[in-house]
Amino acid sequence: MDADPLVQARDVAEAMLGTAVQVDPACGGGRNSRIFHVRCRDGEFALKQYPESDDPRDRLGTEVGALRLMEHGIATVPRVKCVDRRRGYVLLTWIEGVPVEDVTDADIDAGVAFLSAVHDLRRLDQAAEQPPASEACLSGAEIERQIDARLARLRSGAGGEAELIDFVESDLVPEFIRSTAAARDRLSSARLDFAAELPHQWRSLVPSDFGYHNSLRRPDGSLAFVDFEYFGWDDPVKLTADLLLHPGRPLGVPQRRRFRAAAERLYGGDPMFAPRLAAYLPLFGLRWVLILLNEFVPAIWQHRVRAGATESWSEAKTRQLGAARQLLAALPRQAEI
Repeated sequence: MDADPLVQARDVAEAMLGTAVQVDPACGGGRNSRIFHVRCRDGEFALKQYPESDDPRDRLGTEVGALRLMEHGIATVPRVKCVDRRRGYVLLTWIEGVPVEDVTDADIDAGVAFLSAVHDLRRLDQAAEQPPASEACLSGAEIERQIDARLARLRSGAGGEAELIDFVESDLVPEFIRSTAAARDRLSSARLDFAAELPHQWRSLVPSDFGYHNSLRRPDGSLAFVDFEYFGWDDPVKLTADLLLHPGRPLGVPQRRRFRAAAERLYGGDPMFAPRLAAYLPLFGLRWVLILLNEFVPAIWQHRVRAGATESWSEAKTRQLGAARQLLAALPRQAEI
């Protein structure tokens, strides 16, 4: 029988800090990890647990490496205090804050300033030690491959899910075919090769899965940024598209326009950044539609349960299919903003 999560977290925190602690669940843990609020005589900390799964990615090592790299001048992220790799825990400094609900122009500017500081880290010697970002997309062909792979995994686990299968085959797949053809045409017009990998000079370090769902509003109104399990080298077009399209914290039209313009300035040293972004946005949108449907994959749902999911599988699937339908319907409008 698995140990009680709070008891295990307390034992880990006490071993790390060498003193008695109080441990409570903290708001803000994602669907792939747990966060605990630790209080003791030495202060307050966040204890992050990375539950075991069949995911081959080293999420703990990636996040620790990213945060240690960001010690070079970036103050809006937590600091690593201690690591228990064997049991899958990292102790971080505590950031007092609440989830960001309404994203303002000032929040967009704060996010861009953070991304600019991360972009500058690529010049450090230590930057070469960073891995590729999770599911990096360095060519149009790689985006297409990832979508195909997600479709195949969804189909293989969708036995008996008639409503899901109808949505995928009648709505999603035809849009995928149209969007891929359109992306190829746009790139060809810009004299770009859909299959060619982006040269290293135009890649950047990016906090993959970046967005305001992974930020905290501190008491003074400023933002802090958290969750760097998927950090690494990638085409910043993917980062930009993900923030513009992320269903976890949708942006209003003015904020989308503000961020897109700022990203084109930030990464505009690459003269082909804007053409790639325009070509790939619909494909990244389809990729997000498929991510929303992850709950239909049994292995992923089991991982959600291990990370603390409390709703039923049926409820999760119904909710996520509805969200996927809404996002697919909105994509043509969102891709043009």
